[in-house]
Amino acid sequence: MTTRSMRMTAPDDTHPRPGPHAVEVRGLTKAYDGRTVVDDVTFTVEEGEIFAILGPNGAGKTTTVESIAGLRTPDAGRVRVCGQDPVAERGRVRDVLGVQLQESSFQDKLTAREIIDTFRGLYPDPLDTEQLLGQLGLDGVASTRYAKLSGGQQQRVSIAVALVGRPRVVILDELTTGLDPQARRETWGLVEDLRDSGVTVLLVTHFMEEAERLADRLALLDRGRLVAVDTPAGLVDGAGLEQQLRFSTTAQLDEDWIRRLPEVSGVNRVRDEFVVTGDERMLFSVVSLLAARDIVPGRLQVDQPTLDDAFVALAGRTLDDAQEVAR
Repeated sequence: MTTRSMRMTAPDDTHPRPGPHAVEVRGLTKAYDGRTVVDDVTFTVEEGEIFAILGPNGAGKTTTVESIAGLRTPDAGRVRVCGQDPVAERGRVRDVLGVQLQESSFQDKLTAREIIDTFRGLYPDPLDTEQLLGQLGLDGVASTRYAKLSGGQQQRVSIAVALVGRPRVVILDELTTGLDPQARRETWGLVEDLRDSGVTVLLVTHFMEEAERLADRLALLDRGRLVAVDTPAGLVDGAGLEQQLRFSTTAQLDEDWIRRLPEVSGVNRVRDEFVVTGDERMLFSVVSLLAARDIVPGRLQVDQPTLDDAFVALAGRTLDDAQEVAR
């Protein structure tokens, strides 16, 4: 399936204008049966950005976005969507917020077109069904029953339902879970097109690669608490992580030559393979040293810190460990 370029029609000017933030969450707290699942979470989402809520299963991500959508009433704290309270002003928020939740599903016997038409009836000025089918690459399967659609096509139907009311803000919860790599990347392209068309995207995910690829900024949640809010690059930089350089050589190379470089914090050698750790200037310094000694490294590889590494540094455990605890 070919991804189409999505240029959504501008949101209806009769909708309430966003205030300083598209989404505002202040001190959000929610507990179930005496167990706190979201604990004093605060962040804001700016108009026109992709903002990811990232964390392991059980971190409180879905409860947070359900509170933003007005599906949960917080025990404490304040939530606003385009300046409106999603619980007290549910009708007005529905006009500016589109939602695709993790457990979204539709009647198996309805076609893609029928599903979109059904949801069009909920809004005063919805998008045209045929336009939406075309923008999302669903026009070729518009008459196909939902149960017969591929996983990627079903996700596109969910996106269509979230967009049909011309929202200013859209929540996409675990959008690519269960999709094959090609369908996942096609869906990423659709999310980027949404942002480029002016829609604010609140993306909920536990895929580090997805957040790193898509998010302008992200909030990292663990055990219901906010660990950090920053850009992906800022989060990695703020964790104080170092990069690694791997290479091999059979030439005579004293590892102390490398260790004495001020940019290097560590050297590990196993036979003819070296692993050098250091700051962002380390690569240039080590390569310059090798060149000065006429040593040509083999299998040279630079490992930059990732969001996974930042999660370990900030949360004190790996994401896999966090997923296992949540099960």
